Amino acid sequence: MRQKPTVLAREIVASSRLFRVEELQLRFSNGVERTYERLVSRGSGYGAVMIVAMADARSVLLVEEYCGGTDSYELSLPKGLIEPGEDVLEAANRELKEEAGFGARQLEFLAELSLSPGYMSQKIQVVLARDLYVEHLPGDEPEPMRVERFDLAELSSLVQHPQFSEGRALAALYLARDLLTQRGEFAA
Repeated sequence: MRQKPTVLAREIVASSRLFRVEELQLRFSNGVERTYERLVSRGSGYGAVMIVAMADARSVLLVEEYCGGTDSYELSLPKGLIEPGEDVLEAANRELKEEAGFGARQLEFLAELSLSPGYMSQKIQVVLARDLYVEHLPGDEPEPMRVERFDLAELSSLVQHPQFSEGRALAALYLARDLLTQRGEFAA
């Protein structure tokens, strides 16, 4: 196992409402020194969830929302921050109700994914939601989100969709489809 670099210094070099940029001065085991920068959250550190919500045995719910990073409307999975006092599954169900207008009777933790480990410290918890029912909760979105169903059997074609580009959502969808297939609960 490799030895982690020694942190010689760390400093917050920029700050915004949501993020801080931390500069790390590192020395690697071979003596090479480098400066790294990474985004660190300003929040309370409770984390985030992403929900693979199965509308039926084959269809998953996608939501469309404006994304400032790409300056476009994108399709993705419902997701959001875990609030103080919530566990991962409670947060997933709340976010699903806020963003897609559905709750889930069955929730299952699937995986923890990093977003961009070279530049960000944040991770997201992926949850599979099934046995959905209609329930809307008010959320913090500036406008209503459009909800679309997508057949998991057509997953490879989703990458070609002009409004879908989020890699972590694609990974979550493949994880869910593979798990359901292994259990014999999904047939492509």
